[in-house]
Amino acid sequence: MATYDYDLFVIGGGSGGVRAGRLAGAMGKRVGLAEEYRMGGTCVIRGCVPKKLFVYASQFQEHFDAAAGYGWTVGKSTFDWPTLIANKDREIARLEGLYRKGLENSDVEIFESRAMLIDDHTIEILKTGKRVTADQILIAVGGHPSPHPSLPGNEFCISSNEAFHLDTLPKAIVIEGGGYIAVEFANIFHGLGVDTTLVYRGKEILSRFDQDLRHMLHAAMAEKGIHVRCTEIITRVERQDDGRKLVHLSGGDAIVADQVMLAIGRVPNTTSLGLEAAGVAVDETGAIKVDGYSRTSRENIWAVGDVTNRVQLTPVAIHEAMCFLETAFKNNPTKPDHALIATAVFSQPEIGTVGLTEQDAARTFKAVEVYRAVFRPMRNTLSGSTEKMLMKLIVDADSRKVVGAHILGPDAGEMAQLLAIPMKAGCTKEDFDRTMAVHPTAAEELVTMYKPTYRIVDGARID
Repeated sequence: MATYDYDLFVIGGGSGGVRAGRLAGAMGKRVGLAEEYRMGGTCVIRGCVPKKLFVYASQFQEHFDAAAGYGWTVGKSTFDWPTLIANKDREIARLEGLYRKGLENSDVEIFESRAMLIDDHTIEILKTGKRVTADQILIAVGGHPSPHPSLPGNEFCISSNEAFHLDTLPKAIVIEGGGYIAVEFANIFHGLGVDTTLVYRGKEILSRFDQDLRHMLHAAMAEKGIHVRCTEIITRVERQDDGRKLVHLSGGDAIVADQVMLAIGRVPNTTSLGLEAAGVAVDETGAIKVDGYSRTSRENIWAVGDVTNRVQLTPVAIHEAMCFLETAFKNNPTKPDHALIATAVFSQPEIGTVGLTEQDAARTFKAVEVYRAVFRPMRNTLSGSTEKMLMKLIVDADSRKVVGAHILGPDAGEMAQLLAIPMKAGCTKEDFDRTMAVHPTAAEELVTMYKPTYRIVDGARID
């Protein structure tokens, strides 16, 4: 029987890799983990966490403006970008320390280096050239923003990575993309006082979200003053003598901006990883191919998280890591469950969504009931804000199960997380109807919409 240096070697110190390494170590397994940058991966270091801190920062001006309707007099306010950056960096360093401490407490040997596969059981630590062996190998190296190599002048652009470390806050920015990263940063920069233009090739932003959410958010962003330009792309970026960028659009216009941010998708980090030498197959996008249990084409090599390009969300990577441990070390084969994943877009107003869109539900079921309410939330009644809130439930008319829930408005992400529980449990619309409302709240609409707004039967809407 072959002997190895480690029972498990993890390549990548993001949320999925750290969770798998830490818990495997706590089980008494001999674990090694290689991470070339910082523990925490995209989410903690250059993704969800710093982004949410930026979202909070960008919301204060609206809070100050709303306060007057409630009797508060708020004096002149100013914003200091370096202070936000410094405080953000301090929090990220704290979180990274906690990730590292968790690994150390589980006796995981940490290699601060990039690692690559030599064969299906051998890993080279590139910083030192040392080679180690492992019985099981987990690849959890995540992905990175697409640099858009075909765009002339892409070298003058930034991605979400650099947006967290800008020396100065730009006066004007152009963001290309229509997904949640592009939309969130458009709202962030606008909220911080930046003249913001969002350029997207599609007909409407947030292509995989419910149509009502997409249209209402677009309208709200435009009302705030964000320039949303759909059905256009950036064709060329030029750097001017003063350092600003001249951004040429497919419609013929050119915009001058201090920064140009590309948010057009993410690419798996599989280059120079040694996958071919180890016999690990990838797809046409470079993502590692895995089966339902996260096993690659090599029986002892596994992959979780964004490097597999399944669902690019931090909690999903963690869930996949937990299922991997059950399968590989606990003799309990467990497939990750990717159904009914709650998702939030931290735009302004915020989006929270679970399950099928109206359009997908209409294609899936013979008959669908749509329960829809649009109203001004109570917090806006005295502030003078005309911003509306959307609550929407999608119900399979035959089984009566709630198969989709979509919210636009304050705390939508929090509500989506809670809605995911009854929906995962298979609750019906009647279960929602039997639930007492908490009054006065916005969320009470979810249990007081007793009659469908309209039905969709065989793809045809019936009002």
